[in-house]
Amino acid sequence: MNALKSKFTEVTYSVLPVTLIVTILNFTLTPLGTTIFIRFVIGAILIIIGLGIFLLGVDIGITPIGNLMGSAITKSGKLFIVVIAGLLLGFLISVAEPDLHILAAQVEAVSGDTIEKLLLVAVVSIGIAAMVAVGLLRITYNIPLYIILAAAYGLILLLSLFVSPEFLAISFDASGATTGAMTVPFLLALAIGVSKLKKDSKASEKDSFGLVAIASAGAIIAVMAMSIVSGTSELQGSLDIEVSGSTSLIMPFLSAAPHIMYEVLIALLPLAGMFMFAHFKHFKLEKRTYRRIIAGLVYSYIGLVIFLTGVNSGFMDAGIRIGYTLAERGNTTILVTIGFLLGFTTILAEPAVHVLTRQIEDVTAGYVKSKLVFITLSIGVGLAVALSMARIVTLGLELWHFLLPGYIAAIVMMFFSPKLFVGIAFDSGGVASGPMTATFILAFAQGAAEATAHASVLKDGFGVIAMVAMTPLIALQILGLVFKRRSQKGGVKDDAA
Repeated sequence: MNALKSKFTEVTYSVLPVTLIVTILNFTLTPLGTTIFIRFVIGAILIIIGLGIFLLGVDIGITPIGNLMGSAITKSGKLFIVVIAGLLLGFLISVAEPDLHILAAQVEAVSGDTIEKLLLVAVVSIGIAAMVAVGLLRITYNIPLYIILAAAYGLILLLSLFVSPEFLAISFDASGATTGAMTVPFLLALAIGVSKLKKDSKASEKDSFGLVAIASAGAIIAVMAMSIVSGTSELQGSLDIEVSGSTSLIMPFLSAAPHIMYEVLIALLPLAGMFMFAHFKHFKLEKRTYRRIIAGLVYSYIGLVIFLTGVNSGFMDAGIRIGYTLAERGNTTILVTIGFLLGFTTILAEPAVHVLTRQIEDVTAGYVKSKLVFITLSIGVGLAVALSMARIVTLGLELWHFLLPGYIAAIVMMFFSPKLFVGIAFDSGGVASGPMTATFILAFAQGAAEATAHASVLKDGFGVIAMVAMTPLIALQILGLVFKRRSQKGGVKDDAA
């Protein structure tokens, strides 16, 4: 109970800022109407409850499973087992990721069913599976992370020359969405489980990060490849700005809950099945440990259902309305400023960010403080949303104008930043774009695009997740360079480098 109370306190402080901003906007610039605003408040309460329960479940369930799986894979010492396990775990975790299903449903709806939901989920999951296998091989055979990332993003930059602006936005958004609340904790723990068996503690520390980054690159490559193979060029679509006309406060939550319960169940079943099979065949855990992990899975399920119900039924409508109203007013400065504030505060409520920052502080034995990573990520994501708003309302400004120089800068910085921070930065890129970004921030951007005469919901409304995923790569590597410079000035050996 003490642990759960601590989680609730932590999450409440994280969710309150964005709730306060929306409340102020409701009574000033963008009146939402009584029904939508009350739904938003109910959604915020559900997010606090759900996120608190989920984070407790991650601590006692998801993370231990990932560690156990990672250790078991490495102990086998066989190349084909590492590859097969990577492919299987990567595909099953990705195909069950709730964030990916949310994005795929939005793409299907906005594109007029041109891109089917299940097809997009399957393609992205194949890309994730392939790159998880590559990531595990990298850890096992001590291949430097920057070499894998440089090769992957070099291929991405090459493929980007042959895809349409709409597919460019969707591919990068898919990368951010697939590394969500379920995938990230498992992949982080899996990487730690594999790397812990190394005798070199510093190599183990650096290899603990980077698997999420490698996996997320696979999503981009897969969607781009799908675009090229299918021959699909430009897409057309629009957004139905009219939200539900129902005046009921509770019915939207009750209506959404069954579908969310099903999706989260599908998300957890493969993981639970793999754990139980491994337990009875290999691990033979003590009853107390086994029951604790099962309890963690139950907490994770309950927490995610409550969290996603709050996000989908309380936050989406508010996000669309705020974005639409601000863009319709034609004041770019206000839209960009609100975008920065929403990005800065929304990242605090991302469940996977909480998991990653705690993992960073634990693995580095306090060398990298979680609060410092939080602040750096918040600034980076705030800038990402602000630049996305500027891109939407500025004629001629396109997504690749930001992604191309941004990723080139991130790749170049890999060769100078401490290697530990390279892994942390690229993992953070995927982690920052979780459920809150895939719902509230994406809805905010799509509302703004719908209200802008020259903008396209598909080309301009999508892409904000891509921006959110990119800016941490630069921000955290800059933080790494600052750490490196300070340690050199102080005459202290930079172990992280």
